[in-house]
Amino acid sequence: MGMMVEGVWRQVPRDSTSTGGAFIRPESAFRGWVGDAEAGRYQLYVARSCPWAHRTLVVRALKGLEKAIPVFYAGPSMGENGWEYAEGEFRFLHQLYGKAKPDYTGRVTVPVLWDGRTQRIVNNESSEILRMLNREFDSFARRRLDDLYPAALRKEIDAINERVYRSVNNGVYRAGFATAQDKYDAAVTELFATLDWLEKRLATRRWLCGTRLTEADVRLFTTLVRFDAVYYSHFKCNLRRLVDYPRLWRYTRRFYALPGVARTVDLAEIKFHYYRSMKHINPTQIVPRGPALDFSLR
Repeated sequence: MGMMVEGVWRQVPRDSTSTGGAFIRPESAFRGWVGDAEAGRYQLYVARSCPWAHRTLVVRALKGLEKAIPVFYAGPSMGENGWEYAEGEFRFLHQLYGKAKPDYTGRVTVPVLWDGRTQRIVNNESSEILRMLNREFDSFARRRLDDLYPAALRKEIDAINERVYRSVNNGVYRAGFATAQDKYDAAVTELFATLDWLEKRLATRRWLCGTRLTEADVRLFTTLVRFDAVYYSHFKCNLRRLVDYPRLWRYTRRFYALPGVARTVDLAEIKFHYYRSMKHINPTQIVPRGPALDFSLR
């Protein structure tokens, strides 16, 4: 696993001994905001396989911002130099980080919102990029989409986001990257307690906050769409499959059917990345053929 150390890319393995075998996700380092929105000025550096980057691609698609915000896609395999790009100004994502901050020390992650005019990283925190895409580029949107973070629902959205982030979005990683049994057990228990809670919640709601789609749904979807194909087996989150939750399964397929969303999902690339890039979990790098999943609504 690589990272930048004072502006130099180095191979530095994750240290789980200091955390007692628990996976601790580092904080995002770049937390700026866009200035004047201009078509083409801001670009996204992403990977289709990454659920955090996927959030931004979903909102970009839902709002029809494809022409206003160019995207550069990393290849599916994360090699010794990290995320690699066939197009764009930078071959490796760590070069972009080095350009933005020559003495940068930290992990090199997607998504990145890049300001092509000033040659700086605006932000690399997916939840904040999502909110920028939600509002700051409305004049370029080709599809009408209601505000994903309306004032009247913010308290409820924030509460759902907090629980879903810890126990589901990051919870699958806490299980998959755990190196101690008790840390794994705690993560899996919390994960499925929240999935059970979400299943009950959807008994009386079309979306997580009722009849209206919000950012809470976007943030949950990108984990759910990967669940049976990757997290169930690769991360040992195998108490139940997503398809064993009737409401959550239908909810996921309903979201998948929204305009533009299906084009943001590439299960083959998602599986290739996880099973080939995480050798400490899957040393043979064999990518399983299954499961056979159909996200279409019937």
